[in-house]
Amino acid sequence: MPSKTAKPQVFAPRTPKDYRSGADVFKALGHASRLLIVDALSHGERCVADLTRLIGCDTSTVSNHLSVLRNAGIVADERRGQQIFYRLAAECVTKVFACLEELRAARDKNN
Repeated sequence: MPSKTAKPQVFAPRTPKDYRSGADVFKALGHASRLLIVDALSHGERCVADLTRLIGCDTSTVSNHLSVLRNAGIVADERRGQQIFYRLAAECVTKVFACLEELRAARDKNN
């Protein structure tokens, strides 16, 4: 019986432009308050007032953080009357927390 061999994956060279949207996502996640917002939204939608209390910043600062996250495609919003509710636009972004824990553990192990 002939053996089936897997074809080797071919490396397709990419340019920095190909990684631009990914870099934008990482840049948006590059602030502790925005990571806290993403973590909170991973447990369900929240309004700006809830996030403001959680972070302990003023409403305009939280709104600016949310704007950065929305522009990067990480969160989506929905207006309901006077309030705007936010939710994650893609649940996959929460995988970053497992990665952060793994990196933290590796760093602690090496120090």
